[in-house]
Amino acid sequence: MSLASCLQLLAATRETGGVITEGPRDQAKRSGAAIGEFIREQRQIGQVSLRQLARLAGVSNPYLSQIERGLRKPSAEILQQIAKGLRISAEQLYVRAGILESREGNQELVAAILGDPDLGERQKQVLLDIYESFRRENARLRTDAVSMTFPPSEPAATSAAE
Repeated sequence: MSLASCLQLLAATRETGGVITEGPRDQAKRSGAAIGEFIREQRQIGQVSLRQLARLAGVSNPYLSQIERGLRKPSAEILQQIAKGLRISAEQLYVRAGILESREGNQELVAAILGDPDLGERQKQVLLDIYESFRRENARLRTDAVSMTFPPSEPAATSAAE
């Protein structure tokens, strides 16, 4: 988040007694700006020009510029192409864009599902939900197996003489 954005948010919270009163549209704009800033930072760190990244990602220069300035919010497919051009994990961009919560598990699998152009957004979410439910179930089964192997110790029996 840029310094200007932080100052605007701080001013807004002061005016409303510490409560953020922005609506979903304002929040979406802010998240779009955040992903754009992150892409620009990663591009500059990688010493890749806007034109180079646009070519590598298969998008136009103006469109990439609009993404970086927070005027456009890219789809998961575009984010995957940008990630490939930047040589970073697509999941990093998905998390920054609010498309994906930070998850445990095989990040390449998650990125592949989200980046598949043949799947709709709902289908992608269902696949990820199923994957997460299998992971939770397997973790629970492992925990149960360990607790059966090492049952909790029972308190020492007290003698009847006491």
